[in-house]
Formats: sequence, C-alpha cells, structure tokens
Amino acid sequence: MFIVSDYTTAVIFCIVTMICWGSWANTQKVYQDRWRFELFYWDYVLGIFLFALISAFTFGSFGDSGRPFIEDIAQTNSSNILNAILSGVIFNLANILLTAAIASAGMSVAFPIGIGIALVAGVFFNFLIHQKGNPYLLFLGVTLVTIAIILNAVAYKKHQVVKQSKGIGKWIVVSIIAGFLMSAFYPFLASGMDLDNFESPQPGKMTPYTAFVIFSTGILLSNIVFNSFLMRRPLEGEPISYKEFFKGNGKFHLMGILGGAIWGLGNLFNLLAAGKAGPAISYGLGQGATLVAALWGVLIWKEFSGQNNLVRNLIIAMFFFFICGLGLIIWSGE
Repeated sequence: MFIVSDYTTAVIFCIVTMICWGSWANTQKVYQDRWRFELFYWDYVLGIFLFALISAFTFGSFGDSGRPFIEDIAQTNSSNILNAILSGVIFNLANILLTAAIASAGMSVAFPIGIGIALVAGVFFNFLIHQKGNPYLLFLGVTLVTIAIILNAVAYKKHQVVKQSKGIGKWIVVSIIAGFLMSAFYPFLASGMDLDNFESPQPGKMTPYTAFVIFSTGILLSNIVFNSFLMRRPLEGEPISYKEFFKGNGKFHLMGILGGAIWGLGNLFNLLAAGKAGPAISYGLGQGATLVAALWGVLIWKEFSGQNNLVRNLIIAMFFFFICGLGLIIWSGE
C-alpha cells in the first residue's frame, strides 16, 4: 500500500486535508436554495463511503509496504473495529449538526466556531493518546487559533446582518455542540492504527485504508438513524420525506457525492500523515480547514459583504492569528 515516508510529505498531506475539509461544504451551498441539507447529506455520506472503498482496493492494496486491505481487515481485532465504527457514529452526528449550521449561518461563521473548537479540544485529546511533537509550540499554536476563533465570533456579532437575523443564537449553539463532538471522533479512529509503523503494523491493528473503510461504514449506518430523524423533525423548516430525495435532480445527487469524496480525500491524507506527524499535529493542521472555509465564506460567498472598518479589521486579525497558529503547529513536529 502507499504510505507517507517523511515529515515534509506528511505536512503537505495535512495541507491537502485542510483544503479538502475546508472546501467540501461549497458543494452544499451551490444548491442549498433548491435542495435541503438533509437530502444533500445522504449523497454526501455515500460519497465518503464510496471513496473509502475505492482507495482501499487501489492504493490500499497495491505495493510492497503494509498489509493489503482484504488481509488487513481480516486480521483486525474486533475492539479496533468497534472503535472505528463508534468514531464514524460520533463524527456523523457532529457533521450533520455542522452542515445544518452552515446552511443557516454560513461557512464563515459555523466553520470557525465548530471546527475551531474541534481543533482545540481534538489536539489536546490526540496528544494525550500519542505524544509526538513539541508540546509548547503545539499548544501555543492552538492558543493563537483559539484567539482567531474568538475574533471571528466578535466580527460576526458586529456585522450588521446579524441584527436582522432571527434565531442566529441557535446556530451558534449548534456549532459549539458540533465542535465538541467533532473533537471526540479522531482518538477512537487513531487508537486502532499502529501509528509508529504503517509499513509493518502490529497484529490486530489497522492500516489507514482499513480504518477509513470501517469508519465510513459507521457513518453510513448511523446516518440511517440520525438523518431519518432530522427529516421528520428538522432543526429548521418543514418535515420532508424520502420521496423528495428520489425525485431530486441528478446534478444535486452528484454534487453531494462530490462533497463526500472531497472530504474523504482529506480524511485519507490525514490518516496517512498521522504516522509521521502524530495524530495531534495531523488533526490540528487538518482542522486548519477553518481558515479555508472562512476564506470561501468571505471572498466567494460574500457572507460579510458591506462590513464596516471594525469588522474588516477583525477579519484580517482572525486570518493573521490562524496563519501564525498553524505555522507553530507545523513547527512543533520538526
């Protein structure tokens, strides 16, 4: 199978993760006025699962390094399989809430709050599991990212559109809940892999490709419960039926699958990078997706259009602290 062999490549992979995790939500925003997020989410989950399978039977099965996918999944301990499934369930609940918040509050708000919280808490939890990297530089970087999150929240509060919005506080709360849940999924997934040796993993442990397939299976199965419930009792709007999903335009379905594949690519690259960078650094850099999403929201979707000088300066400061924080996280692993 294909593996990452050095720290520099691991950082590059984490940057790809950052771009993918910060960009997939654009596929939801393209048709959000005509296609409810609950309907989009079925295709999104399918896209993640299909990408995981394809990557496992290609890059996860060819080459001399590691165990090929079929051999690896056959020897994996049941406890590691259960942890990976649980990881998928936790992630899916968090991501459904985050997607709902993006649909209502925008990418430049829901992402910095939800994923920002996930970054801070997730780095802490992952570092406890696998202590790799300079902790002082790592947590200083996380502190700067936290400041960036606070600046983003202040900027949004000062933005004139908020004064005209109803129920925005609900979506901030939803983003916070999603963030704490998002911080909890990665440790369960990482615990089932031999992070010190992807080339010749311990018996019972998984390669990143196997872990991804089992993780995506947990997402797929839990979505039957979580998303079905949300369709009947949506956080916003009227209840919808499965009939509406099957009546949807083919472009809507393809866009959802594309969104899942983009997120899946980022997740696979992040798991591959974790062997050389450590889960705390790889997860922390990947969740720099907040910066990418904020850029999409500000520059492309114009979510802060018409802002005054104070809001503009707060946004600039947010990006500055994010970049400095991510730089320290990268430095901490060298």
